[in-house]
Amino acid sequence: MSTRTRLRTLAIAVTCSLAAVLAVALPSQQVPAQAADLRAFDAGYIIGDALFYDSGAMSAAAIQSFLVQRGSSCVPSSGRTCLKDFHQATWTRTADTLCTRTYTGATNETAAQILAKVAVACGINPQTLIVMLQKEQGLVTAAAGGSATAYRSAMGYGCPDTAVCDAKYYGFFNQVYSAAHQFQNYAKNPTKFGHRAGMVNQVRYNPTVACGSSAVYIQNQATASLYNYTPYQPNAAALAAGYGSGDSCSAYGNRNFWNFFTDWFGPTTQRQPVGWVDSVTSTAPNRISVSGWAVDPDTTASINVHVYVDGKVTAALPATGYRPDVGRLQRRGDNHGFGGTVSSTNGVHQVCVYAIDSAGGSNSRIGCKTVTVINHAPVGSLDAVTSTAGHISARGWALDPDTTSPIVVHLYVDGRAVQALTANTPRPDVGRIYGKGDNHGFSGTVNALAGTHNVCVYAIDSTGGTNPRIGCKTVTVINHAPIGSLDAVTSTAGHISARGWALDPDTTSPIIVHLYVDGRAVQALTANTPRPDVGRIYGKGDNHGFSGTVNALAGTHNVCVYAIDSTGGTNPRIGCRSITVP
Repeated sequence: MSTRTRLRTLAIAVTCSLAAVLAVALPSQQVPAQAADLRAFDAGYIIGDALFYDSGAMSAAAIQSFLVQRGSSCVPSSGRTCLKDFHQATWTRTADTLCTRTYTGATNETAAQILAKVAVACGINPQTLIVMLQKEQGLVTAAAGGSATAYRSAMGYGCPDTAVCDAKYYGFFNQVYSAAHQFQNYAKNPTKFGHRAGMVNQVRYNPTVACGSSAVYIQNQATASLYNYTPYQPNAAALAAGYGSGDSCSAYGNRNFWNFFTDWFGPTTQRQPVGWVDSVTSTAPNRISVSGWAVDPDTTASINVHVYVDGKVTAALPATGYRPDVGRLQRRGDNHGFGGTVSSTNGVHQVCVYAIDSAGGSNSRIGCKTVTVINHAPVGSLDAVTSTAGHISARGWALDPDTTSPIVVHLYVDGRAVQALTANTPRPDVGRIYGKGDNHGFSGTVNALAGTHNVCVYAIDSTGGTNPRIGCKTVTVINHAPIGSLDAVTSTAGHISARGWALDPDTTSPIIVHLYVDGRAVQALTANTPRPDVGRIYGKGDNHGFSGTVNALAGTHNVCVYAIDSTGGTNPRIGCRSITVP
């Protein structure tokens, strides 16, 4: 005997309801056109807990809409009422340990309002209650409406298989509330009932003992509660029959519950996430922005979404943003919005978003959109390239149309990168034309050997796009060799002294001279002492004289002086002399 005081799955007439007993539909009942695939029925896991106890799954308005849709062909006959049109006065039921919210009674409530309010008060999915009404009395799809007797015992609560229904539980509201209350009783006092979650149970096929039973590992409380309410599993014949009749040992209550729930509301276990891609836009070069929302119906917690670009996963985004509109619609809290930016190349791309199941189930693709990413190439000009002795100077401007910030330019000489410059000096003429601010000018100087050189400048894209060449020019670098004179070399005991002058025609600054004795460098001197005679002749200033003394052994020595080019060019020998040290 069930603890709900009712065990009814016999294929014989029972005073309360034949719909929960017989596999075939009563004349007033319509079976869905698309039957669920009972090959997926799992006797140990009929429905998930999160779904079974999801009290906010449907609002009263959504329930009414569903009842109108499913009962669209209902034309009530005498003494019968369509569920979509049913209403009654209800009374207040004070909250207790099982139904933890008070049900406030009203004078004229519809069936939809009663189902929604009982669901919230007792923490049971209204879809669960709707399916129970169908599998017990066929009230949802009754083409001629339900009889007074059917409404009186709408959930089959208090109706044992072996006796008449208990009048204590008569009435539609009383039935719905009592059944929901009992489901919570099963959940909160599991050890008091015959079918328990998390263990192997012997579940019978039929009230007839001879029909036998089988060992079923009941995986969760919702499944255990269904067996405590209707303690039989469908046998092979019942499963093979779909909504029809099996054999004499078949029972149909829990089979029909699974059938109707699956047909009407989708999978009973591990529901897939749902969501929507609100927008996919390219707001910056090489960037795609994605926004939307995603919810896993099995939890109020936020989930992740994965963003795919052209079939390749590029980002994982948390759907934690505040979306009260989604909260009102999905009734899973407000924090389910997502938004983010991913990298991409120039061109047309397909962007798809997948909502990731919170429990490792299947992941739903919630939307795909096509977007065009445009990355404007930088523009600019190499205005001038000039040379001085040993140097090349370049100047011009460069900017990226996708930003007002300065960009970098790379300077190449003879095909080799030699300098990176920031184009950040004022160029108001460029600012007036392009409207990206004034600071886009560049200039720089690099060392170069004498000769003809090819100078090119490349503008570097701010977001990793193409880096166009904005100009090339040819320039000749002339590097005059230093000149000078070794005026005198003298000796004293143990010493050699040398004096003269040296200059680089490419500069007025003093240069270095190297003193060699017998082919060995012995001293570096700076040619910076006054030589006004040299200044008058060459016009590079007066300070170009040098003198120096080095140690030397007695004997004859060869003394040479080399002038060192200021810019790394050739270093000519400006004089050699032989000297004897006493």
